Amino acid sequence: MSINLSKNSSISLTKKVPKLSEITIGLGWDVAQEKKGFFSSLFGSDSSIDLDASCILLSNELNIIDMVWYAKLASDCGAVNHKGDNRTGEGDGDDEQIKVSLQRLPSNVKHIAIVVNSYTGQTFEKVANAFCRVMDQSLKETCRFTLSEQGSHTGVFIGLLTYNNNEWHFASKGIPISGRTAQDLSRHIIANI
Repeated sequence: MSINLSKNSSISLTKKVPKLSEITIGLGWDVAQEKKGFFSSLFGSDSSIDLDASCILLSNELNIIDMVWYAKLASDCGAVNHKGDNRTGEGDGDDEQIKVSLQRLPSNVKHIAIVVNSYTGQTFEKVANAFCRVMDQSLKETCRFTLSEQGSHTGVFIGLLTYNNNEWHFASKGIPISGRTAQDLSRHIIANI
């Protein structure tokens, strides 16, 4: 059974799934419904939101080892793979997914920060029903974190995977940040680990 996480909570993924070998991180969102007014009917409104999911691989000392995002769909080690960019947020379920082969990660990777940002600069005032879920190697959902952070920011530090004492943990963060790319967000991420 999947666990619903609240902000600033954590779960041991290894204890929940004892033979955990890989995870898939799924992210989804919808376009927030705008109030219909005279001008929106004349000029239209945004009917899609292009958010980008990214992973930042970090050492124990919080040095950046690698990044996986829409412009670089696989880590140099081949253990982290982005399944592609969704530019609209349309449809049910996950809009973007990132697969992590835990056994193939280099031993110096101790943290994987999960972030989402708006490359086009749309703010999270226009985003609704955003979530992050973590699935095991059989694609069974182990935990889910629903984001409630709406506002003028263009990114969110969603969560952090950490390897410690032979266990993988997922901590929900939900920290609003701003930036157009994973590189823009990286210094804010490191400051909030």
